Amino acid sequence: TLRMLVPVLLVLSFCLRGRAGLAPHFLQQPEDQVVLLGDEARLPCALGAYRGLVQWTKDGLALGGERDLPGWSRYWISGNAASGQHDLHIRPVELEDQASYECQATQAGLRSRPARLHVLVPPEPPQVLGGPSVSLVAGVPANLTCRSRGDAHPTPELLWFRDGVRLDGAIFRQTPLKEGTIGSVESILSLTPSSHDDGATLVCRARSQALPAGKDTAVTLSLQYPPVVTLSAEPQTVQEGEKVTFLCQATAQPPVTGYRWAKGGSPVLGARGPMLEIVADASFLTAPVSCEVSNAVGSANRSTALDVQFGPILQAKPKPLSVDVGEDASFSCVWRGNPLPRVTWTRRRDAQVLASGPTLRLPAVGPEDAGDYVCRAEPGLSGQGGGAAEARLTVNAPPVVTALHSAPAFLRGPARLQCLVFASPAPEAVVWSWDEGFLTAGSRGRFLVENFPAPEGLGGQGPGLISVLHISGTQESDFHRGFNCTARNRLGEGGTQVSLGRRDLLPTVRIVAGVAAVATTLLMIITGVALCCWRHGRASASFSKQKNLVRIPGSNDGSSSRGPEEETGSSKDQGPIVHTDHSDLVLDEEGALETKDPTNGYYKVRGVSVSLSLGEAPGGGLFLPPSSPLGPPGTPTFYDFNPHLGMVPPCRLYRARAGYLTTPHPRAFTSYIKPTSFGPPDLAPSTPPFPYAAFPTPSHPRLQTHV
Repeated sequence: TLRMLVPVLLVLSFCLRGRAGLAPHFLQQPEDQVVLLGDEARLPCALGAYRGLVQWTKDGLALGGERDLPGWSRYWISGNAASGQHDLHIRPVELEDQASYECQATQAGLRSRPARLHVLVPPEPPQVLGGPSVSLVAGVPANLTCRSRGDAHPTPELLWFRDGVRLDGAIFRQTPLKEGTIGSVESILSLTPSSHDDGATLVCRARSQALPAGKDTAVTLSLQYPPVVTLSAEPQTVQEGEKVTFLCQATAQPPVTGYRWAKGGSPVLGARGPMLEIVADASFLTAPVSCEVSNAVGSANRSTALDVQFGPILQAKPKPLSVDVGEDASFSCVWRGNPLPRVTWTRRRDAQVLASGPTLRLPAVGPEDAGDYVCRAEPGLSGQGGGAAEARLTVNAPPVVTALHSAPAFLRGPARLQCLVFASPAPEAVVWSWDEGFLTAGSRGRFLVENFPAPEGLGGQGPGLISVLHISGTQESDFHRGFNCTARNRLGEGGTQVSLGRRDLLPTVRIVAGVAAVATTLLMIITGVALCCWRHGRASASFSKQKNLVRIPGSNDGSSSRGPEEETGSSKDQGPIVHTDHSDLVLDEEGALETKDPTNGYYKVRGVSVSLSLGEAPGGGLFLPPSSPLGPPGTPTFYDFNPHLGMVPPCRLYRARAGYLTTPHPRAFTSYIKPTSFGPPDLAPSTPPFPYAAFPTPSHPRLQTHV
């Protein structure tokens, strides 16, 4: 009932006052405020035309009408009540003071608008787990955790800074308590440190509305990292064969435990420590030197390549080519050197430069382009290296056939015709043809074909083929017809005509003139010898003129068996008589001619006088060597009398029993060996056309006599 009366009384009081004058009203009402925990909060309230009771409520709960607000030790009301000032003070503000407050004039029935008091709790300084110095491994991902505890209000945010620069990428996480309030917040920063981060300082800052400047906590990074290597070479540019020094420097935490050197991936045996001395060669340009440094955390490797200058080295030779006529040809060769070598192309035995660089291109080649091509590199600055490499170009074309020298032949004698064939690809066949037939290989009647490989380089076109046509027993028609030598391959055919020349016998006039000249020469010699003997004969008085005449006719088979009677026969059927004198001849008791043997019995020699004229044949007539079986019938033969013409005749001859010198056997004048097979082709015009035409030189047995 009391509660119902209070509103009624307020309404009646308002009505009465309204009748009496100005009605009560609020001059100032409280507003929402934000207060830091521990600070003082003041909520203003001022009433006009009101002299009654004023009270404050907290979340609808009346705090009381007294000015000191008993029961609320941190609360009080201030201001001049007579002037209508009723301000609510709270000091120090605690988190529980956060509520909605109203100022009420109970007797006038007035209520102010609600004012919300917000209590801000600043965050505590954050904590970095593992701080204040965190040990990390360079290159290994790691997480740094920053945590803020307490009843901070509102919930703070945690930020990361390095050297005043905010770091992004942190993960923010809240941990609520069971009652629904926030217990703590965390910020996790993920990073992959490097050796440069050693000793760096990171800052975690807790910031909120209660503490805009925030509170910081710093942490220092202590890194363990594998070696950081620096490799240098001195000198960096070096000539091949000179010494170079490599220096390997490293920083590491923990300290370095070892060094390992390698070249081109292969260990350098015996190399220890941070320095390496070695002699440089061309391989250092492509096989770098590396230094690997290790510690307890790991290892690091650095490498460097030297600028080694060296002369040209051939890496890829040009390859032989075989192309058809009219097509393009291309050669390539690779030379390696530092500086890069200058490469030129020439033809073999020709100084003209065709191209420069690693490639030679020959468009639309012809047969004249076939041959050897040379890829040449000049020596380097040091004078070392360089050289040349060759490759052959074979131009596939129809065969090229050339007639070779063929020696003239005798009628009814053997003959040989030759042709030279160059063809690429190799000829499928070489055909000899004439009026009544053709022949590729083997024999046919009087004809035989043989093929031989041509000597390397003959004609300047590389390997070729020599085809030889043999003719056995030439006929008159063979000297007036043409023999065709034809070769063919897949690209076509080529041919040439070869003619056979005739070789006649020596004219009869020349033969007669030669015989006459020989006879005249012999006659002059005999006359001279006779005069010489006559002059010496006048001084010899112990022998008769008849006894000084001795004749030795020519014989075919040993010494003569004629008696002394036959020796004094008519000079009509005897050879010419010559006078001679010989100091080695004496007469024995019977008047026979005794001979002093200058060989002391080695030869049994009788006194001999040599007739220097042509001797008599056993059947009479002029002696001539037998006919040679080599030439055609009727061919004259000659005998070389020069060895006999050079003999000095004796000055005196003694007539007595004398032996006769044996004339040489016919085989002593000439010999002949019949060839058993055809020989190889003749390539030089000066050589005899046939091996069997080069007759052996007649051999004469040396006639040795001791008189």
